[in-house]
Amino acid sequence: MRDGRWRTLGRALWRVTAVWAVSTLTMLALAGILPDFKLQSDDGDSATRIAVTAALGAGAFGLLSALVWPLLVRALLLVPALVLGLLNFFLNGSLLLLALRLIPDGRGDANAETAVVVAAVMSAVASATGGALAVRDDDAYRRRLYRLADRRRRRAEAPRGPSTPGTVFIQLDGVGHDVLDGAVRKGLMPTVARWLGTHDGAATHRLTPWRTDWSSQTGASQLGILHGSTYDVPAFRWYEKDTGEVMVSNRPASAVELQRRAVARTGSGGLLTLDGASRGNLFSGGAEQLALVLSMAARRGKENRSRAGYFAYFSDPANAVRTALSFIAEVGREIGESTHARIRRRRPRVSRGGLYPFIRAFATVVERDVVVAAVIGDMLAGRAAVYADLVAYDEVAHHSGPASGDAERVLRRLDRSLALLAQVAEHAPRPYRIVLLSDHGQSPGETFRARYGLTLGDLVRAGCGLPVPRKAQRTHSGAEARSAVRAALRRPVEEGKGEHRPRRRAEPIVLASGNLGLVSFPDVSHRMTREEIDDRHPALLPTLANHPGVGFLLVRSAERGPLVMGARGVEVYLDELDGLDADADPAVLGPLADFGPGAADVVRRTDSFPHTADIMVNSAYDPQDGEVLAFEEQIGSHGGLGGAQSRPFLLSPLALPPPVDEGGELVGAEAVHQVLRRWLGEGFGPEVPLVTPMDDRLPEAGAPTAFSAADPVVQDKAQ
Repeated sequence: MRDGRWRTLGRALWRVTAVWAVSTLTMLALAGILPDFKLQSDDGDSATRIAVTAALGAGAFGLLSALVWPLLVRALLLVPALVLGLLNFFLNGSLLLLALRLIPDGRGDANAETAVVVAAVMSAVASATGGALAVRDDDAYRRRLYRLADRRRRRAEAPRGPSTPGTVFIQLDGVGHDVLDGAVRKGLMPTVARWLGTHDGAATHRLTPWRTDWSSQTGASQLGILHGSTYDVPAFRWYEKDTGEVMVSNRPASAVELQRRAVARTGSGGLLTLDGASRGNLFSGGAEQLALVLSMAARRGKENRSRAGYFAYFSDPANAVRTALSFIAEVGREIGESTHARIRRRRPRVSRGGLYPFIRAFATVVERDVVVAAVIGDMLAGRAAVYADLVAYDEVAHHSGPASGDAERVLRRLDRSLALLAQVAEHAPRPYRIVLLSDHGQSPGETFRARYGLTLGDLVRAGCGLPVPRKAQRTHSGAEARSAVRAALRRPVEEGKGEHRPRRRAEPIVLASGNLGLVSFPDVSHRMTREEIDDRHPALLPTLANHPGVGFLLVRSAERGPLVMGARGVEVYLDELDGLDADADPAVLGPLADFGPGAADVVRRTDSFPHTADIMVNSAYDPQDGEVLAFEEQIGSHGGLGGAQSRPFLLSPLALPPPVDEGGELVGAEAVHQVLRRWLGEGFGPEVPLVTPMDDRLPEAGAPTAFSAADPVVQDKAQ
């Protein structure tokens, strides 16, 4: 403890000294530029004497600013904001003139106009320097947030929080169970290691893996965790025939519709409806306190506070400087890392140019800083339940790989954020339990296009007899696709001669969600059956099923229900496997055998969704190295079955009951939601109403407006 205090004191002294030195140099530069600003006597002085004068002037100005400025601001609190803004310059200039008068022998002098300019420049330089030095100083950052939160609390005259514990849920987006475990063992995440007692300490948390649905992505998993339903979310993006719209999980209009459907289906507002806060998420969870919540971003009006986190954070100049400098450093880091990977011809590799360096910097710096600051504010305000998503790792792992050095450095920085939150919890007005979890993992592997020279869309077009881009035609895989079409039709097909060319409106829509592909025919209003697809495009299903980059297909048979198709004509009817897949012979499971336990169950469940595509395509998976082939341009992907993407984690305090019984397994985001609700309920948590102030358009017409009697939390409290 004493060593920590000395380190903190040392860093503070170093920052003060550095700011003083930079301010001195700034004052010397301004004295050389501005004719009415001098730092020497009329007879002239040596360079050393001028430097000492500048140092004295900078020190006096800094000391006066630190001591007098807060008193002046407090005295002028009743002055209108615009007038105070104009007075800023006059007051700063006055402080500088006073500082110059304190220099011995009258060597400092400036007229009033020049003093205003010099004071403004020196204040800006000092603020930037202090912010730059505090970029990696979480202690200074934490103390500043303490002060700001304490001021807000005093202004609001809020009473001290309740003695019952609050809960903070931190989602590390895309961090799989095995990645977290490996990072702890490598020493990348000392805070998590301390919680788990990895280094001979007493453990405070337990680590539990869980299994996602087939759609292993944030849209489905976070909707299930926050709102208790993953129903009818077949992928990250999909086509809905009844509306003619493509739903995309991270599109505001789609997110608000998905949240509306989940509320209507479950009859509850979400996990966070009582004194809750949602930070950086796709969905609100029913919380009233919102920042960077996508499902609220499509709304307008005073009640929409989805972007409030940005304004609250960047209204503090020190925060703005800290984050801006980190943003610039991250952009430079990404450009350097991508250039290094390209020079060394590292494989697999995807393009990382264009706007991507800025997108990465936003995810790893801006979003992280704003969300962490918002959570700290929630804890210091004593809110009962907070759920926040940190997306940094997921974004970097998509382009650099889940086990890359880039991704590991992000994990280090995320651990520092967790340490900061743990320290803040010690000063919060109520005790807090920090629960760490993820929504999915990521599976490595090169892209489908990099491996075979064509996209899934190209392969579908070949199977439908449609023209394929020339670049794809020239590849070996393009030739294989054409050969597969000929074999499927059992007759030669001459390209460009006698091909069946469907009308343009009949062309399929092909969408990708990681290593999961979706093929829909928009001119058919219902989900097409296997028999209808074969009648219309007899080569399509065999072309897809027999391609080496495809693991299996899901289609629906008019006669026998959901059908999984694999290479060499292997077919598995899922209704005949009901209840058997966990212990079934691999030969019975067919192409699903390599995809782990429960694969048949999650595929069968997806088949029941109203908006499942005509053809669902899961890429090939190599169980030896855990690699999949992404249909998107990602070398770390998720969205389907295969490998680590389906195995996220739940890290919970030992003070909470175990999420599952010993030997049990936590399956699906809906099951995780029930666990989190139970924990909140045991801590006198929320009674979940159907309608919350921010969800006024979510319930269906005629739906009840009270909480459901079947709600597990309500049942627990009734007992």
